[in-house]
Amino acid sequence: MTTRLYTHPIFLEHITPTGHPERPDRLRAIERILDDEAFAALDRQEAPMGDESTVLYCHPKDFVERVRKAIPSDGIAVIDSDTVASPKTWQAALTAIGAANAAVDDVFTGKADNVFVAARPPGHHAEKTTAMGFCLFNTAAIAARYAQEKHGVERVAIVDWDVHHGNGTQDIFWDDPSVLYCSTHQMPLYPGTGARNETGAGNIVNAPLAPATGSDIFREAFNTRVLPAIDSFAPDLVIISAGFDAHHRDPLAEINLVEDDFDWATGQLMDRARRHSSNRLVSLLEGGYDLHGLAFSVAAHVGRLMKG
Repeated sequence: MTTRLYTHPIFLEHITPTGHPERPDRLRAIERILDDEAFAALDRQEAPMGDESTVLYCHPKDFVERVRKAIPSDGIAVIDSDTVASPKTWQAALTAIGAANAAVDDVFTGKADNVFVAARPPGHHAEKTTAMGFCLFNTAAIAARYAQEKHGVERVAIVDWDVHHGNGTQDIFWDDPSVLYCSTHQMPLYPGTGARNETGAGNIVNAPLAPATGSDIFREAFNTRVLPAIDSFAPDLVIISAGFDAHHRDPLAEINLVEDDFDWATGQLMDRARRHSSNRLVSLLEGGYDLHGLAFSVAAHVGRLMKG
């Protein structure tokens, strides 16, 4: 398998307040572990700046302008109770989108079988007209729409294993049967969405997990809810909203996964990509706030992407 990695120094320049869990050190931890010789074969690329017009695939123009105007010339601006912006945040968010869209191009042009994008800020909480949960724009949703607009893709599956429900992705695709959204997440927990009976146009598959859930129940949810939905849908592209905050060390939740669970889930989704979408799989970093848990979980995830 050819696995490509996109990242960029600009992602470190999205500054958050001291003590904020979504901090630049998250990417530094990932960079350190992927510098190991075990990852020497990674095709490392600098993330390109995204085209602003692609943001409009999922967010209306007035919302985009509202976010742009909220970017401060210095210091830190508060978007909502836990979402902030600093002077380089706009460039970071657009570069995250550019990397995700480039990853889509790569898997459709044969430059890579799969791609991992190590970017911040994350995106899956961003609704059509609301920035929240550390997220400004919904990178995964934009990448799905980009695949449809640029490559004529009919069906995209987004699988979100972040411990927090991706309310933004659900909101954007709620009534769109061309995009399947599957999520495993702790419930109850922020943002309060993601019940099993939230099904959209039949394209939303939520698998909420109770606090203290471990590997067995997580894997059962994948095997009984997520994977059958993907097989039934037969996507042309698989996108992972890859949050690693379901790790047992994470401070923001109470799910008890270990690195091997992310390895296993990655392998299951690669198998579905092999069956349905000619191996095309794009993975986008979302959450993960314990630096040790994040780094070693990403290593397991990327290692599995590379092994095939």
